[in-house]
Amino acid sequence: MAFSKTPRFIAGAICPRCSTMDKVRVYNEDGKDYRECVECGFKQEQHIQPQYREPETRVNTSEEDRKAQEQVVKILPMGDDH
Repeated sequence: MAFSKTPRFIAGAICPRCSTMDKVRVYNEDGKDYRECVECGFKQEQHIQPQYREPETRVNTSEEDRKAQEQVVKILPMGDDH
């Protein structure tokens, strides 16, 4: 379930049937997601699952992964010519 039960209009969305812009709303009904045009009555069940990837942080990576990413930096002394 990606949408709430409260219908919400999608800015810039174009109806695939009547080509009207800004008349398409999305909502969830009985556990299924739908898009619907309020202009022509077009209604379609959505089967799209949200695609997202959680950013890697110290919380969701293992200690082993963090150690593999560590890099040692060697600071060189300044020479006489600097």
